[in-house]
Amino acid sequence: MRVPRPRPPVRSRPRSLAGQLFAMQVVLVAVVVTGCALFTYVSAKSQARDEATHRARATTQAVADSPSVREAIRTGDPSKRLQPYAERVRRDTGVTFVTIMDTDGRRWTHPDPDRIGKRFVGHIGPALKGRTFDETYTGTLGPSVRVVTPVREAGDGGPDGRGRIVGLVSAGIAVHTIGKQVSEQLTAVLAVAGGALALGAVGTYVINARLRRHTHGMNAAELSRLYDYHQATLHAVREGLLLLDGQGRVALVNDGARLLLGRDGQEPLVGRPVTALGLPPELTEALLAAEPRVDEAHLTGERIVVVNIAPVDGGERRGTVVTLRDHTELRALAGELDSVRSFAEALRSQAHEAANRLHTVVSLIELGRVAEAVRFATEELELAQALTDRVVSAVREPVLAALLLGKAAQARERGVELTLSPDSAIEEISGLPPRDLVTVLGNLIDNAVEAVSPAGQVTVTIRRTRTPSPGELVLRVTDDGPGLPPHAGAHLFERNWTTKPGRGHGIGLALVRQTADRHGGEVGARDLPGGGAEFEVRLPLRPEALTQEAHG
Repeated sequence: MRVPRPRPPVRSRPRSLAGQLFAMQVVLVAVVVTGCALFTYVSAKSQARDEATHRARATTQAVADSPSVREAIRTGDPSKRLQPYAERVRRDTGVTFVTIMDTDGRRWTHPDPDRIGKRFVGHIGPALKGRTFDETYTGTLGPSVRVVTPVREAGDGGPDGRGRIVGLVSAGIAVHTIGKQVSEQLTAVLAVAGGALALGAVGTYVINARLRRHTHGMNAAELSRLYDYHQATLHAVREGLLLLDGQGRVALVNDGARLLLGRDGQEPLVGRPVTALGLPPELTEALLAAEPRVDEAHLTGERIVVVNIAPVDGGERRGTVVTLRDHTELRALAGELDSVRSFAEALRSQAHEAANRLHTVVSLIELGRVAEAVRFATEELELAQALTDRVVSAVREPVLAALLLGKAAQARERGVELTLSPDSAIEEISGLPPRDLVTVLGNLIDNAVEAVSPAGQVTVTIRRTRTPSPGELVLRVTDDGPGLPPHAGAHLFERNWTTKPGRGHGIGLALVRQTADRHGGEVGARDLPGGGAEFEVRLPLRPEALTQEAHG
């Protein structure tokens, strides 16, 4: 017989954060309302007793000061006149009893006529001494709050000079009457407290329902774990992540974004406007754009950053999600690859041209025209070798030499003649990265060749100046094309500014400016008097570059 395996106990999921807050708030509201109701009840009870004492005191003093009471006390039967008067006062004032008595405490009046002539139940000593006092005492009508005051004759015959005491007046209100008044007030208090409790519960439920929607029903442990995962993921990715709120302020930034934006220190960025980050105007404008941006290349201080922007909308603009990818190294490697490809294209072109020349020489020999074959071969060899010899002798930097030979072959295929100026001369350069030299010179040559195609001439100058100390590397490219575009001005070196149709243009000259700025150099462009344009870049040389050249 197969024995079923016991099922593991099912562990209930902890209550959500919204549920916990709801329970806490309901208990808190209930405690607050109950406390307020209890305080109100105690206050109302105390106020009711004080009000009863005040009413009884006012009644006794009014009766004691009445001249008719004094006259009735002097008669042989005070009760005959005082009993109707006392009952009338009791009904008018709402007190439980009004008792007028002699100084021995024998009653002249009482709500129960059978008790007239009997002794007053309570204290009268302080009143006999001329003082009005109050107390809570259990008399013939039950517990009551009472006040006793003396009745004095007119004049100053008493020992204290205020008139002799001829009687006493006591007025009181039963405790159960005070309790009935408090109970009526308590009913109203409980009704208000119940309404406040219900209103608080409904408000708490509404607030917590909204909180439950925002927290997706998760409890505190799940929210804490989710936050930890969020922080770890945020700082682990190498790509930059930047979140902006609806006012264009930084709401979140990870380490990758700080690095790509040139803000990788401890400088606080959260809460600062994008316009205060010191970014290039084009990048700042893109970050504040209301429309999405996809794979846009932007230049920061030292990097080429590919930017993707997605606005977060929910009826109103809530913010922007920005992702940043570093393409600086990729662009540099692409430039070096382009240099190698250009060199390979140059070799292919020379191989093709050499094959054509070889066929021509062979054909001349077969025709018996040996002298002409020798002359043709010699002339072509001198022509093909002239540029190579000139570049190799003038430019000792191998990367630049390879770049020039490759670009010359490419230009020749497009019908453009690329030459090296007579004053060009440079040794190996150790103070400037070769990839940056390829970026600057390669983009300037490409720009000039495209400007003069399909026929024209491009001249390249590479030389070093000794002033200002410690010297500069001058890279100059001139062409005999149509010149600079009208009204170009400083826009020539801005990102995405171009006169060519389509996308993918307007980055080459911007890279030239960025590279020059990174090394503290200068860029310039001008129209030549005889036609054409000239672009010049000056890069400061470091002392180690000059030492290397001097030793060479």
